[in-house]
Formats: sequence, C-alpha cells, structure tokens
Amino acid sequence: MAEASQLFKEFKIQSVSEFFRRNAAMLGYTGKIRSLTTVVHEAVTNSLDACEEAGILPYVRVEIEELGKEHYKVIIEDNGPGIPEKYITHVFGKMLAGTKAHRNIQSRGQQGIGISGAVMFAQITSGKATRVITSTGNDEIIEAWVKIDVDKNEGKIVKKEKHPNPKGWRGTRIELEVKNVRYVRSKQGVYWYLKLTAIANPHAHIELIEPDGKLIVFPRSSEEVPKPPTEMKPHPRGVLTDDVYRMARKTRRSTVRRFLVGEFSRISDKKVDELVEYIAALRLIKTEKDKKVQEQLYERLAKGEVKAVLRSFRGYTKVVKQVAKLMEKPPEKLTWQEAEEIVEAFKYMKFLAPPTHGLRPIGEENIEKGLKGILKPEFVTAVTRPPKVYSGGIPFQVEVGLAYGGEIPSGFELLRYANRVPLLFDAGSCVTTLAARSIDWKRYKVDDLDRAPLVLMINVISVHVPYTGTGKQSIANVEEIQNEIRLAIMDAARKLQTYLSGKHRRLYQVKRRKTFEKYVPEIAKALSVLTGEPEEKIREYFISYIESHFAAKEAQEVSENA
Repeated sequence: MAEASQLFKEFKIQSVSEFFRRNAAMLGYTGKIRSLTTVVHEAVTNSLDACEEAGILPYVRVEIEELGKEHYKVIIEDNGPGIPEKYITHVFGKMLAGTKAHRNIQSRGQQGIGISGAVMFAQITSGKATRVITSTGNDEIIEAWVKIDVDKNEGKIVKKEKHPNPKGWRGTRIELEVKNVRYVRSKQGVYWYLKLTAIANPHAHIELIEPDGKLIVFPRSSEEVPKPPTEMKPHPRGVLTDDVYRMARKTRRSTVRRFLVGEFSRISDKKVDELVEYIAALRLIKTEKDKKVQEQLYERLAKGEVKAVLRSFRGYTKVVKQVAKLMEKPPEKLTWQEAEEIVEAFKYMKFLAPPTHGLRPIGEENIEKGLKGILKPEFVTAVTRPPKVYSGGIPFQVEVGLAYGGEIPSGFELLRYANRVPLLFDAGSCVTTLAARSIDWKRYKVDDLDRAPLVLMINVISVHVPYTGTGKQSIANVEEIQNEIRLAIMDAARKLQTYLSGKHRRLYQVKRRKTFEKYVPEIAKALSVLTGEPEEKIREYFISYIESHFAAKEAQEVSENA
C-alpha cells in the first residue's frame, strides 16, 4: 500500500491558463473551420464593444492571409479607443481578466476569456507570439509581441517598440498566426460570421479580405452609435449567499442597512424593515419542534403573512430587535450565517421586477435596416419585446427580425444571436431553435417552412445570457426566455401573414383581370355586329371599365389594411 506522501508527490497546482490550454475545446476551438471562426469572433467582439463604449462608429477590418497548408495569419484592425500600454498584457495575456466580467452589465463578452484564449490558441498551434499595434490617439504607437505564461496565467511582452504618431492614429491592430485551421466559405466560417454580425450591427462598417485577396465590404446602414449599456445593481431574487457575503466585504457602506439599500436594486429602507421581520420569523419558525406546524408556518410566510407568523410566538419582539441590530453592524463583519439568513428571507419577500434600463436592444428600425441592407428581401419586419426577467431576478429582452422573398433563396434560415453576437454552432440544443421549430407556421400562410424563402433572426439580450457552455454558442432552454421568443416570433409571423394574404389577393386579381381582358376582343367584335358601333370604341369601353373596377378593388384593399 502506497504512503500518502508518495501519492501526493505529483500534486501540482494548475493555473487557469494551463487548464484552458489543455481544454481548448471548452472555448470553442474544436474543428478546423470553427477554430478559425472563433479566433475572428473573439477579436471582432472586443472591437465592437470597445468602439460602442467609447461612442465611436465601428470600423473593423479582418484579413485572412494564407501562409501554408492549414496555416494562416489573422489580422483584425479597428478604430476603437486603443489600449493603454500598461493593460496590453492583461487584455491579451491573462485569462478571466477584462472590463466586463465583474460588472452586472450587458456586453458581447462576459467571461474575460475570449481574446486571451485566441492568443493562447495561436501560441499552442504556431508557437508564435501575437503582434499588437495600438494607440489611444496620443503621440506614440505601441507595437508589442505578446505571449502567455501558462504557469502563471500572465501575459508577457517578448518584444516591444514605440513609434511616433504624427497623424494621431487611434485604434488597435492584432496579428495572430494559427495552424491546423481552414478557411472555407461555409455557414460556420468567417465570411458567414461577419455577414451575420453586419446584420445585427448596422452601425458597423466591416471589411473582409479573404485568402485569395478578394475584398468584401459590409457597409454600415445606420449612422447612430448605440447608447452604451449601463451597469445594473443585482436584484435580491437573483443573488446567492456567496454574492452577499463577498459584496459585504468589498463595500464602503457604513452599515448592513446602507449596504443593502445602496448595492441592490428594489431595496429601500422600508424594505429593509420588512426584511428584519422576515429574518426574525424564519429564526422563530426553526425553533418550532412540531414539523407539521413548522410547515404550516412556512406556507403562511410564503403568502406574506409575516406579522401573523411573528405574533404566533411569545417574545417575538426580542428576536426582531436582535435582527434590527444586525442591520446596523458594519458590513465587513457580516457572517456567512447572517448572509444566508438574508438570502433565505429574500426568497419569501415580494420585490418589484428588476429595472431594465441597462438593456440595449438593437431596435426594430435597425433590425429592418440590417436585414434589408444585407439580404435584400421583398418583405421585412421586426419585433422588440418588452424586458422580462428569468431565474427570479435576471433581466432579459428578446428581439426578432423576419425577412421574406426578394433575393433570399428558398430554404428556411435561422440566425441566432446573443447580445448582437452571431451563434453559429450547437444550434440543436439552443432555446432559439426549439422556439422557432415549435411554431405552427402553416397558420401564418407558410405551408412548407423548409422550402420557404424565409430568414428568421432572433436576438436574446441580457446582463447574463444563460449559455450552455463556455464556448458561448448555445442558449440554455429557460422557460421564460423560450416563451418570450415564441411570442415575438408569432407577432412577426402575423405581419408576414397579412403581407402574404395581400400578395395572394393581388395575384388573384391580376389573374382575373387577364381573364377578362382575354375575352374583350371577341365581345367587342360580337357587339359591333349587333349594335353597329365601331369595334375599337367598344373594346376601349370594356378595357376602361375593367381598369376602373380593379383599381377600386385595390383602393378598397389598401384602406382595409391601413
């Protein structure tokens, strides 16, 4: 039997970077096409977020240069605010670091892994450092070659140069060399990803230079920079004990009461007084030895009968005073058990839904612009649903765009997005796919969905999109989100139904008119013989009558649809 010292001889602490180096698939680096798309996705996402936060209309240029078989240089350049020199190693070389992951704010990237994951993928496939050229618009341009020290989860600059910046250039350009990847114009490739990105971001100008030198431009169709989302305070119904415990240790508030009022949404001084009663009631209920009575008291508490529950115990005022003292202690002295009591009480209390001012949808007008500009359909519509919440307190919003006919080829196409970011993979397990397929499209005059020239775009926005994995390519099947998607799709589908009904009526009227006009010469000839009137005069009369009749029908239809 081996001794413990021998068993632990190989014990080693693994850094976050080392873990993801060995498990790159968790970040989306699976398959040669998908891996290349993921590299581009991470860089473009950072560029768009940075531009919008700085109030800049984004210009993003992507260049894929073929260096050999399954060997490419990927270049992404933007006109964003640039990166200060001291943050370059943190941005490109440190996992779980960034400006977004720690904030309760809507953004394309949420985990602080993305671009550093792309740098690591380039490093482990080619052995080369990532070249970063950036300037904040000052008098110098920084050029640095960055690598990741996987043992320390730190970025290191292996070479650095500084250049004068006489023209005041501002932005960031990164060059990554990657191997074991392929550039293919498929619906999982870079071209398709950028096309979908352009649809959801009509304010962005995006260019792609393919390996054969072909330049593809997705011009912006909107000159309006989206307002940057604002940070949102956590809602009481969406926090864990650990959240409250950790936040209490970081706050600068003087008391637990001030901490709760100042750091959470929908909590006022009056709500804290109510919280005191609920915590006291829960403490007293736990002293009840009769399990049946205890269960009844919990049920009454869930109904909001907190005062009645308190009065059922002798000396309850003493417990209420004890809890009230808890609210006046310094937050950093809050114990785990006390934080647990606060969160447990939250579950029984009633709160207003969390504020949704921090959510930034694309907007119906911009969705229509994006779909028209890229797809050239004959009909387009969009629906933005009112904000809702899931898991008790996490706000989200659903948008749907629907394009039909025109230059769209036959075959249903679902475009999935989360916070404006295209989701190209793992569609089968995504709530957007499940919701789209659950609709009875025949009710909306789409008899054969799989053959219809129809594109459906779904965008789910939230401060915390519930992805199914770290690859962030599929949204979990959350009931509240699926219901909202279905309602949005049905709303858009009703508009399509109205359009198709009118189109079918117009086609029917055209067919009828042609049928009437077909027999006019024969009728005119016969009546001319019977009446002696000129044949041409009779023919002109009937043509005029037919035209006025169908014009009246068309005017009536327009007024009915108005």
